[in-house]
Amino acid sequence: MIRATIALLAIVSGCQQDETVAAYGPVDVTWQLSSLNGAPFNARANITFTEGGNFSGQAPCNRFSSASSLPYPWFEAGPILASKAACPELAEETAFFEALSSMSRAIFDNGQLTMANDEGGEMVFSASE
Repeated sequence: MIRATIALLAIVSGCQQDETVAAYGPVDVTWQLSSLNGAPFNARANITFTEGGNFSGQAPCNRFSSASSLPYPWFEAGPILASKAACPELAEETAFFEALSSMSRAIFDNGQLTMANDEGGEMVFSASE
């Protein structure tokens, strides 16, 4: 009986629940960036979260992926991997990646995802339909 209890405890403690942003938002939703630092963001940019804190999306020019391992609501983008295609919206893409890299919190509320940081930066995303 004691061995079975110890074995069960070892199994349960080995299972880790996903506490990242991905675990708290709607599953398989693509979030479209609608505003950046209070101004409308007119270029195409989106993000989708998957299990384990991974996320990916489409910046104005390139596809990207990264991960955040912090527990919700905290957020920190790891290295962002992106393709390297050129396009007329490279300035918007640079602004998007710089903002995403600086975000420290992510909150899901009323069909929106709001990312923010202590310096006053903010990214507001709406769920795609």
